Amino acid sequence: MTPGFNIADPSNSASDKSFRDEHRLPLATLNGSPLLSNRGIPLNLDWVRQSRVNTSAVERRAQSHAARRTVKKEWQAAWLLRAITCMDLTTLSGDDTDERVRRLCAKARHPIQAELVERLKIDDLRIQVAAVCVYHRFVETARRALEGSDVRVAAVSTGFPAGLSPLSERIAEIRSSVEAGAQDIDVVITRAHVFGGKWQELYDEIGAFKQACGSAHLKVILGTGDLLTLRNVARASFVAMMAGSDFIKTSTGKEPTNATLPVGFVMTRAIREYGLETGMAVGFKPAGGIRTAKQSLEWLALMKEELGLPWMKADLLRFGASGLLNDIERQLEHHATGRYSADYRHPIA
Repeated sequence: MTPGFNIADPSNSASDKSFRDEHRLPLATLNGSPLLSNRGIPLNLDWVRQSRVNTSAVERRAQSHAARRTVKKEWQAAWLLRAITCMDLTTLSGDDTDERVRRLCAKARHPIQAELVERLKIDDLRIQVAAVCVYHRFVETARRALEGSDVRVAAVSTGFPAGLSPLSERIAEIRSSVEAGAQDIDVVITRAHVFGGKWQELYDEIGAFKQACGSAHLKVILGTGDLLTLRNVARASFVAMMAGSDFIKTSTGKEPTNATLPVGFVMTRAIREYGLETGMAVGFKPAGGIRTAKQSLEWLALMKEELGLPWMKADLLRFGASGLLNDIERQLEHHATGRYSADYRHPIA
């Protein structure tokens, strides 16, 4: 569709890691250096304690980033399609049912209406979301509904969203979800470890989660809206990466404040520093409050500027979202027809 931005690139598939040995072949490049998948390193307390964040500078950077002119026309459409392929389509409501999850999975397999796909002439791209994210109870339902597709099954775990159940129960929940077919596990940390500077305890907790995941990918939710300071966000990010997380994730989506651009800059720069120091790549997942196509473009631009093109693919970027797809579809329809459609024409589940 757009030169230099190949959405159909096989490496954009969320399941493409099954085609390579993650620990031998590079997952990404950063500043010209190849990076392998994250295996973790011993806890480096000096590194953690020396982490500093210039809050005012970060906030100015975020403001200028949001004020910039975004991509337009066919380039915007290409970026929005890329955002869809990086999406963890999510339902985490108390009234979730098997039927709702099945409908969500059907949308995940075909996120854009057939008529719009034809208008955009993107049939050959076979656009799908990266994953469907559900509670443990619905993992098997999602797995069956997604059979035969490249869409992964993600499960929130470890006493989501508070993460305050006993450690043994949280580890057992991870194992149960993996056994049921979850390929991605989104875990919640004990925020009190961050507040108390108990970095060894946090490292050990995440390490236990990583071990329980086995071959499943571990996404560590920091709960940034609860962590009070950007310095705490940076420190928690480093500990999570040292403990072996495959992704660091902003929020549960249940906090009063979720994914914000200042937090995004702090976390992505931590990923960059960790990658350059260790030779290992960690993904990023902003989640909560990302509801508009414009926001998805802002986040994609942030990833491109801070980390580079490898972090604009599902291997290293996921959007945790439920309502975002609706607005992206409306924007794509406007691109194809010159008219905005009503929300009800793009149901999610």
